[in-house]
Amino acid sequence: MRTFRDLLIWQKSIKLVTRIYEVTRSFPKEEAFGLTSQMRRCSVSIPSNIAEGHGRNSTGDYLRFLQIATGSLCELQTQLVIANNLSFFSEKEFDTLEENA
Repeated sequence: MRTFRDLLIWQKSIKLVTRIYEVTRSFPKEEAFGLTSQMRRCSVSIPSNIAEGHGRNSTGDYLRFLQIATGSLCELQTQLVIANNLSFFSEKEFDTLEENA
């Protein structure tokens, strides 16, 4: 593996970020600084931490950054449930996002 871009998990997480940005565009405007912002930030954190950890020279650092990415993923999964409970997107969209998160 030459770069973090070769990692399948990084590639999948980039697709997830893109989808989160697309879906949150339709969230209520009053959520711009709430759930919309939070979902975008933690989704971006996932591939960012994978990349940063991969760029470190130690296995320990890499594992630490993977743990941070996992924490951000759990945070995003929680926010998806909240957004679904508030009917911010369809059940089908929720299922697709949950499957990919």
